Amino acid sequence: MKNQDRARPTGAMRSETDSLIVLGAALAMVLASMPAAAQLARKPSYYQQQNQPLPEGPAAQLAPRPAVPSSLPALRSQGDFDQLARVYDAGTPMQLAHVLFAVDRQAKPARMYYIDTPRYQLHVRFLRDTRLVPNTIKREIDRNYLVPDRRFLFGTLSWQQNIGTFTYEFWEGDRLTAPLLRQADAQVKASFFAPVKFKTNSTLHERVAKESGIDFVSQEALIREQPFLPMNLGTATGRVRIVDDESGINALLPDDIAVLRQVPISLPPVAGVLTERPSTALSHVNLLAKGWGIPNAYVRDAATVLKAHAGQWVALKVAASGYEVRRLAPEEIAALPPRAVRTAATGATPGSARAIRPDLRETRLLPLASLRARNNAQCGTKAANLGAMLAAHIPGTSVPDGFCIPFAHYDRFMRANGLAERIARMQQQPGFASDPKARQKALAQLRDEIVQWPVDAATAAGWRAAWQSQLGGGGVFVRSSSNSEDLPGFSGAGLYTTVPNVKTGDALEVAVKKVWASVFNPEAWEARSAAGFGAESVLMGVFVQTAIDSTNAGVMITRDPFDAGHPHVTYISAKRGIGIRVVEGQRVAEQVMYSSWSKAIQVLSRSAEETSLQLDKEGGVKEVPVEVGRNVLTDELVVRLANVGAAVKRTFNAVDQDIEWATVGDRIVLLQARPYVERRR
Repeated sequence: MKNQDRARPTGAMRSETDSLIVLGAALAMVLASMPAAAQLARKPSYYQQQNQPLPEGPAAQLAPRPAVPSSLPALRSQGDFDQLARVYDAGTPMQLAHVLFAVDRQAKPARMYYIDTPRYQLHVRFLRDTRLVPNTIKREIDRNYLVPDRRFLFGTLSWQQNIGTFTYEFWEGDRLTAPLLRQADAQVKASFFAPVKFKTNSTLHERVAKESGIDFVSQEALIREQPFLPMNLGTATGRVRIVDDESGINALLPDDIAVLRQVPISLPPVAGVLTERPSTALSHVNLLAKGWGIPNAYVRDAATVLKAHAGQWVALKVAASGYEVRRLAPEEIAALPPRAVRTAATGATPGSARAIRPDLRETRLLPLASLRARNNAQCGTKAANLGAMLAAHIPGTSVPDGFCIPFAHYDRFMRANGLAERIARMQQQPGFASDPKARQKALAQLRDEIVQWPVDAATAAGWRAAWQSQLGGGGVFVRSSSNSEDLPGFSGAGLYTTVPNVKTGDALEVAVKKVWASVFNPEAWEARSAAGFGAESVLMGVFVQTAIDSTNAGVMITRDPFDAGHPHVTYISAKRGIGIRVVEGQRVAEQVMYSSWSKAIQVLSRSAEETSLQLDKEGGVKEVPVEVGRNVLTDELVVRLANVGAAVKRTFNAVDQDIEWATVGDRIVLLQARPYVERRR
């Protein structure tokens, strides 16, 4: 079954040189709900790429074409459209046929040019080759995207097969106005043979469409119709296992290609993942897939599509443009190397990963104001980076106060209770190495024991004293900060436990032990094992931080997580309330992309949740109803967040960051910053 569900968010610019083909190339980006769609219209237009050679697109026509006019003033039939169209991914569900057009507003009356798109793959080439603008300099061409009194309107008309209609659109950075859009709408509809809708590629375009009273289809709506969205690219061999509900998750084996009807919070190591529900780029499942270097994608009706392969060995390939599942022949199955060798091919060679070497001499509780990046050896990168952000004094932001319980406390506690011997006995239990269920049961038992072990009275009293004197005895979040995360090639994001809104001294002691015990969370154990960490090398620091009851919360990445060639892009994922659920992935978060180059904001998904999490006055969190349909992210907040993200990146020597943020009223609160780890394939 090859490319049966190849999908491409409709409309992203197909390539850097494709100017205005929005949603055209199969974006290997997420869309938060659907990643691939993030690349969408972000692709730059002519004036960013004019000095680069023009590569042929995947659908470039190899056979000689019959004589075709350079342009037509109208498309009066399907034959006219087909004659001028360039087609991507012909014959697949992702097929996208499109025709570039230009409206010459200076002509009296205004004149429409539908362009021979296979010949002129950029608007400017058409203008220059046909001598419409023989000697125009770049600055004058730029005006046709940026100012109201421009001569030309440059757009693209496409057949959107997923929704069965034609649409026309403009580059996402085009500074459209209502009069310009009304003129374009009138010109297109008067010169085209079929009904056609305007497709918005930015929040500006959507506002202008509403102001103009013009019917439109949003980029987000088209993304929702995608039959396939790549989350993490890659190849794998394995046995197809269809998992109908969460009860089947624990039975998965490392050789399985999991077909999930639901998106779980966690997942044992598998060879590949296909889900029936869209998730986000920063969901736990996708972060695990990235860490393991395995393919992960959303495929509509995946269980039905792959039913014939259930229990069979297959080769899976997830690419930006589609996926392929091929049944392995008996001789191929027999020739498969042992699993340990195959995982080594993804970079998970036993012993290859190296945790931060801890400094166990520091036993003091370190306040946030004293922490800097160098303190990662005592407290872990997560806590150390919070201190660095506080010291950076980034305008318009704050970092909630807190203190670090260093690695030395964990080490002393675990040594006192004979952890090393207990781990050794656990690993010798029947089935521990081979049976995921047996392993999870043993790990759960160990976590329960750790929480029951007593803490030295003087140590616990010191925690309470710092909580009272420094943080006023109010509600706190007790957060993990280990030495086995935020490492080159291994993020570790989402593996460990955070205990929210702890409000008493007794609860603080228990919460610290729960965070310590999360070293033995099954997903953490499996991820570290796949990356080559030994359990004896892992230590857990704890950061005790003042709780905030946030209005909104989320995560942002200071680059395009789907295409390293777009450093000017910030990806933002958000939900209302406290951000604990942002990375769970069970419901789609609100997701946007912001380009500091085009200044465009592109919506990948809007949150449709009916509830949010807020602090409970009795401790912990509670679920409360929220107004459905209200956007989490305003344009103003998106720009502010992107600027803050850029400042955080500068703080950490221009290394791209994965940043956890929240808002309290109009204030942006920084809760975490870690290096953005992109696994090299």
